[in-house]
Amino acid sequence: MDTTSVNYPTSLISGNTFSESAQLSIRNVTKVFPGKQDWLSKISHQTSKDFVAIENITLDIEPNTFVTIIGPSGCGKSTLLNMIAGLSSVTAGEILLNGVPITGSGPDRGMVFQNYALMPWMTVEGNIRFAVETVYPKMSAQSIQRTIKEHIQLVGLTGAEKKHPHQLSGGMRQRVGIARALAINPQILLMDEPFGALDALTRGFLQDEIERIWEQERKTVIMITHSIEEALLLSDRIIMMTRGPAARVDEILEVPFPRPRNRELLDQHPAYHDLKVEMESHLFRETRAVEEARIRI
Repeated sequence: MDTTSVNYPTSLISGNTFSESAQLSIRNVTKVFPGKQDWLSKISHQTSKDFVAIENITLDIEPNTFVTIIGPSGCGKSTLLNMIAGLSSVTAGEILLNGVPITGSGPDRGMVFQNYALMPWMTVEGNIRFAVETVYPKMSAQSIQRTIKEHIQLVGLTGAEKKHPHQLSGGMRQRVGIARALAINPQILLMDEPFGALDALTRGFLQDEIERIWEQERKTVIMITHSIEEALLLSDRIIMMTRGPAARVDEILEVPFPRPRNRELLDQHPAYHDLKVEMESHLFRETRAVEEARIRI
């Protein structure tokens, strides 16, 4: 594991050293959800303490890198992604995109959700059009139509332009979500367990599609997943988080597999087995600790 397992440097954790070439810099970020301490909660005996979801997270992500985040349930993966998206505020620390602090949502970050989040009354074309027109209100009708067509072709939905979400399979709906996120031309694509609601066959097919699209678009991608095989197939770097509360980055794995990747040949790479074993050990250890803590409560 000498070439693939990277222990997290102390200098990075302290915030003293950062990569000058980083596109996204997460610096000593902590997220605290306030507990209930108001007078009504006190009267009803339902007060609660502040909850520290993540603590002192520091990461640098380079441009055109595919990064996945794994960890046990409840470790703050989605919380971190939402702060990068600007959907949730940072309690302490800062997140910078190209050196500029993120203070809210913006078109420089596209989001793909697990539950698709499509407008049910709009067609495939309409969902993508809505995103493009919202971000680029001055774009010409011709350019909008060309953008829609290009991204429908990109995700393989040509012929389904006029269909509504209820007429599509889960995999097709997620393709619309991906096309919509990419159509606004974001610098970073954020994906929160995008295949979690899909069956195994559809999930595998979409994983291959994401690999193909990434090779074509070369966007920076940050994706949350619980699947070890999925992370190994798609990632350049895998960030492993500890259990919560006060979750932190435990280790970063560099994935040395050449691209483009073939899932049928991937497990023949000398590093594949060692990486998989290390990830399994991490998830088992952290998940077991979560379950033991629940038993003691």
